Amino acid sequence: MKFKIIHTTEYLFNSEIFLEPHVLRFRPRITPYVNVIDFSLTILSAPEGNKIMEDEENNVVDFCWFSGMTESLKIRAQSVLETKEFNPFNFILFPETFNQIPFYYSLQQQKLLFSSLEKQILAEDLIDYRNRVLKAANSDTIAYLTQLTYQIHQDFSVEYREDGPPLAPNTTFQLKKGSCRDLAWMQISLLREQGIAARFVSGYYYFDMDAPQYELHAWLDVFLPGIGWLGLDPSHGILTGNTHFPLASSAISENTMPVSGGIRGSASSQLITALSIEKM
Repeated sequence: MKFKIIHTTEYLFNSEIFLEPHVLRFRPRITPYVNVIDFSLTILSAPEGNKIMEDEENNVVDFCWFSGMTESLKIRAQSVLETKEFNPFNFILFPETFNQIPFYYSLQQQKLLFSSLEKQILAEDLIDYRNRVLKAANSDTIAYLTQLTYQIHQDFSVEYREDGPPLAPNTTFQLKKGSCRDLAWMQISLLREQGIAARFVSGYYYFDMDAPQYELHAWLDVFLPGIGWLGLDPSHGILTGNTHFPLASSAISENTMPVSGGIRGSASSQLITALSIEKM
């Protein structure tokens, strides 16, 4: 299948400002089951320079710098993607010790995965919630990961929040609701507390709907030897497939934002976004 994605982001300022250098994360990642056929990026006000580069975590980003004053910044990213058949369960875990929790990464893996293993303090009732799922899965790794993802989907309401960082995991758990990034960050924190490497992912998710209204989506990856990075989507209770299109992944959620940068000036701003995903 082929998909055409158009993502526009516009900042309107109430007076002239100077744009500091920005990092833009709109380039879909090529995966074993998603190929990027075409990509174009239009930026107004036009930047003085634009360097395509890999960041610290191997995301391909656009680093832009500007000159002159402006009252707006508009970014239009258009992608054409082609997907292949994909079975998320086509794998084996190796070494076999990774089939049961707890498991332990090698020293070399711990060094490479260090930032995705960083823990934070979690409330006892949140840990108890996770442990009940673990017990029901008999500590089987894949059964546990799939069941925890599904259980969060069942027990928490998903709400849209346009901007802002993910809520603290304890806050999300108490509210029993959150944006896709809140649920992803809560699950990341639960898994890291068990010594499972997990990172935050930002991208697009296509599914058929009568009146399409798509938004930037967030989920998580966990690292398992024999699989690599396995995607989990707690907002929908599923493993990610070939209609999840990642843009950026990071141990730090803020490093996946589509637009990062500052301004010089005292203006206030308005953010307007639009996203369309069309099956071709």
